[in-house]
Amino acid sequence: MTEEKTSADAPDTRDPEDVEIEDGEVVEEEMVEGAKVRRKGIYLLPNALTTASLFSGFYAIVSAANGIFDNAAIAVFVSMVLDGLDGRVARMTNTQSKFGEEYDSLADMVAFGVAPGLVAFFWSLNGLGKIGWAVTFIYVAGAALRLARFNTQIGSVDKKYFVGLASPSAAACVAGLVWCFHDFGESSWLSLLTIVVVAGSGLLMVSNILYRSFKDLDLRGRVPFAAILLVVLMLVVIALDPATVLFTAFLLYAVSGPVRALFRGKPGRVSQ
Repeated sequence: MTEEKTSADAPDTRDPEDVEIEDGEVVEEEMVEGAKVRRKGIYLLPNALTTASLFSGFYAIVSAANGIFDNAAIAVFVSMVLDGLDGRVARMTNTQSKFGEEYDSLADMVAFGVAPGLVAFFWSLNGLGKIGWAVTFIYVAGAALRLARFNTQIGSVDKKYFVGLASPSAAACVAGLVWCFHDFGESSWLSLLTIVVVAGSGLLMVSNILYRSFKDLDLRGRVPFAAILLVVLMLVVIALDPATVLFTAFLLYAVSGPVRALFRGKPGRVSQ
């Protein structure tokens, strides 16, 4: 009578590289001279910047929960700066990766979706009952849908434009509002303004309205000497009242999309 072999007795016929994945290490395939090469690990520098952006978003939520709304709003803007750096650093150092793209998208959802929504909720919307959390959810859901759509459109749309308001710009509108008016007491006009800005930003993110991305600007070329004076002037104006200047600038950018579409008569198509 023959004995049946159990699964424990059966020889392991799996590929050695597949076994190594079980230890939790990240393994990605890269094209090197036309051949696929599997490499373990992640790139430290760009992912460290992404982690810092995620931490700033988390800090914004904690600060808002503790009633420190100016710090919460500033933390969202810090996340914006760090989010702008991680991608550029990855391209400059040739350290782009699929892991980095996915991690950056998840960090953006926290920093520019959940964090601004909760900051606005703790600051003003929580006193409005169901309307408050419904408006907050419109913004958070809009950010999630915006990021998901953006990830599926990479490489298929004109880089000169964003389809819908970019989530960092929407977050800047919400955080700028809180930063600008965090010292004001409760009032009906401020609650109404908060509803308009938060819900409006959420809807603009999932709209088909085109926004200039400014990715076509050549920042490496030579410019007239007077250009640097303009940069100095801009920094001085921002330093005088950063909350008001940043909120106004991003609010005007958010409004520019619908105004541009209105004058054109239709949103327009993005060239494929």
